[in-house]
Amino acid sequence: MFHFSSDYFLNLIFSIPGILIAICFHEAAHGYAAEAMGDDTPKLAGRLTLNPLRHIDPIGLLALVFVRFGWAKPVPVNPDNFKDRRKGMIAVALSGCLTNLLLGFIGMAAYDACLPLNNMILQLILQNIYLYNVMFGIFNLIPIPPLDGSQVLQEFLPYEAQRRYAAFSHYGYWVLLILMFTGVFGAVITPIVSGILNLYGAILNPVFSWILG
Repeated sequence: MFHFSSDYFLNLIFSIPGILIAICFHEAAHGYAAEAMGDDTPKLAGRLTLNPLRHIDPIGLLALVFVRFGWAKPVPVNPDNFKDRRKGMIAVALSGCLTNLLLGFIGMAAYDACLPLNNMILQLILQNIYLYNVMFGIFNLIPIPPLDGSQVLQEFLPYEAQRRYAAFSHYGYWVLLILMFTGVFGAVITPIVSGILNLYGAILNPVFSWILG
């Protein structure tokens, strides 16, 4: 059972910018990658935007709020329009996750740069921006539909395995919810996220130590 304290709701408020940035940039990156590979379907669907209303999946958003792992509404693409179908699908699938990881790095850099200001509200907002971006990027690499990792995996499977995998996609949401709310994802992903954040810190800390003297 979830316990909601005043601290929880306060942290939730400061998490909103991080959640929206992670979702909107992730999905917009999919759209722009698809367009770069020759498919204008995302543009026609109005997905080349940072408007959160275009990208939010209600269930995925709730999961992101409550357990910090979630997903957005998939960007529609037509693989037949890609110059190279396989490369196009892989590029589109990975573009969102790589964008999140880049934003996570930028967010941590901004957090470190703002530490001398001693502004706790700004620090909490920036902290959530880099945390949610790294978590969203890593989570979406998991090869379970509808996550991006499933699209990458599918491109490397033989035809018959692809067909069976596509049939499994109908149950993907339920599998995700079960694994999230039983804590399985948290146990697996948290160490990976921590490792990436430690790597970012190892890169940024010497830089800011030198800049700030």
